[in-house]
Parts: sequence; structure tokens; C-alpha cells
Amino acid sequence: MSGYPVLLEGRAITALVVGGGTVASRKVRALLATGARVRVIAPAIAEELRTLGEQDANLTIEHRRFRADDVRDATLVFAATDDRATNSRVARIARDQHRPVSVADLPGEGSFTGMATHRSGDVIIAVSAGGVPRAAARIRDAIAERFDERYAAAIAALRTVRRRLLDTGSEGGWEQATRRLLDERFCARVESGALAAEADSWR
Repeated sequence: MSGYPVLLEGRAITALVVGGGTVASRKVRALLATGARVRVIAPAIAEELRTLGEQDANLTIEHRRFRADDVRDATLVFAATDDRATNSRVARIARDQHRPVSVADLPGEGSFTGMATHRSGDVIIAVSAGGVPRAAARIRDAIAERFDERYAAAIAALRTVRRRLLDTGSEGGWEQATRRLLDERFCARVESGALAAEADSWR
């Protein structure tokens, strides 16, 4: 894939996951974590998914085979069964109905793929590595060692400063703050703990 990365607002997603096994469970968990509404369709459902369905109101499960009209209300479609023919059919129908689709066993048949993701507060870093998921995960883990909770705290402090200054009509103040706080020493100040104190002075 040539790759055009975007960050979707989870609460705006209505996802269809076709499949009820381990791969589907992993995708459902990731989607629910963003606040997405998720619909699972499969004739057989793993115990993990059953439990999730009991715990999370955003997840609905239908014990049956996939039908073409199932993609109608989906903003994202995931073909995650253990059957090649079914995944291919889901992908074809989704594409025909102009729905973005991810295909677990043959990513090139879909229109998007997931990425190895690191989250620390509002800091979200996603890595793709040419269809080699384990390599993407290793790179993500290396990044995560540096961009930890210190960055989550720093971004939270900056967001508070930005909101306060803009809400009081001080666009110029925010511009000055960004020039001071987000210069080439930003990362060094975050990692030393100095940025939080500096941000406080702009509140």
C-alpha cells in the first residue's frame, strides 16, 4: 500500500466486523477502546467476544452468516474470518458500496490496514512497516520507550494553556507561548520535566 495515514474520531465510527474468532476479537477490542460502535456478525463467536458483548453497550453481536446488505450502515468494514472465500466476498461487497475495508488474511485486497499504535494520553503514534506487523510492533515499542507519560502530561498542560488563552481572545498570547514552548528544545524540556512549569507561567 502507498499509505495515506489519518486519525479517525472513534466515536464517529460504526464498524462492522465479520468474524468471531481471535483476530476479530483483537480488532473489536481496539475499536471499542476508541469509543466506536461495533457490530460483529459470525455464525460462531469466541468466548472473549461473548464476554465483551455483555460488558460493553457499544458492541452488538449477531450469530449468523454475513449478508451483502450488512455493510450498508458501516463506516468501516473488517473482514476477519478464517475463510478466504468469505473474506474476499466481504471485501468485494464493501468496495462496491464504497466502504473502507480491512482484510485480515490478505491486506492488499482491502483499502486500509491497521497500524501498530502507541498511546500516551493524547499522544498517539502509529507505525506501519510494509506489511510486516511484527517489525511495526518492534518499532512502536522502541518509540514508546521515549514518548511516555511525560509527553502525555506535557500535551495536557499545553492543551490547557491553549484553551485558556484562546477562550480569553488572546490569540497573540498563544502564538507567543507556542514559539517559546514548542521550539527545537521541546523534547528536551519535556523529558527534563521543565516544560510543565514553563507552561504554568502562561496560564
